[in-house]
Amino acid sequence: MPEFWTVLLVAFFLLLFAVPFVQQQITRARRLRAIRDLEAERRTRVIALIHRQERVAFFGIPFYRYIDINDSEEILRAIRLTYPEMPIDFIVHTPGGLVLSSEQIAMALRRHKGKVTIFVPHYAMSGGTLLCLAADEVAMDENAVLGPVDPRIGEYPAASILRVPHLKPPEEIEDETFILVDIAAKAQNQMREFVAGLLRDRMEPERADRLSRLLVEGTWTHDYPITLEQARDLGLPVTAGMPDRIYRLMDLFPQPISRRPSVTYVPIPYREEKKG
Repeated sequence: MPEFWTVLLVAFFLLLFAVPFVQQQITRARRLRAIRDLEAERRTRVIALIHRQERVAFFGIPFYRYIDINDSEEILRAIRLTYPEMPIDFIVHTPGGLVLSSEQIAMALRRHKGKVTIFVPHYAMSGGTLLCLAADEVAMDENAVLGPVDPRIGEYPAASILRVPHLKPPEEIEDETFILVDIAAKAQNQMREFVAGLLRDRMEPERADRLSRLLVEGTWTHDYPITLEQARDLGLPVTAGMPDRIYRLMDLFPQPISRRPSVTYVPIPYREEKKG
């Protein structure tokens, strides 16, 4: 009898580990099928960069995703596997991430000979916006937003650090702060030149320089939402609209459900009823 309960307990723990794995594989297969359907419809290479808050296995430990070296390696590999003239559809949903990784992806997109279209169904902030600056076209949901690409030094905006010498006399500033000011100046200059380089391909150099300063030099807070209309006014190649297949693909990357969901609705489309 004790052996029976031991076997049952072992089977229970094996099942506990196996179920999340099987669910992940099923979800991954559905995502790949959705991407293949979208590629067949648009005759493009589809790459998805979708960052959600996720949970680790069955422990339910949340962790946050952002653009990192692993992302840049995989995206650069996907671009290498695409012949030069083939269009690329790039779905971006991200809060941003590492500057180096974002710049590597942006340079690879800019060098690709085929048309690069970035789809923003919800938001592409910071490094995500940097990728959009390298695209030939940015298709946005009418409520989607982009953001500034001003660099940050640790937890502080570079633009704010650069204001310190103008607000306090040198004898009241610590040596560490002077070092941060030097790093902030270099980071801001580097980002401004990089952004201007991406923009000069599609607009006059003077306008590209002005726009790069607007996006990089701390005009807004780092989480300022640049709307579709504002992005268009800034001269970015944005269009309104999103294929339904992209929304369906996004549904396959759900947020983890908490014990007390804060948003609840009937998840079916409501159509206008015909009169008469």
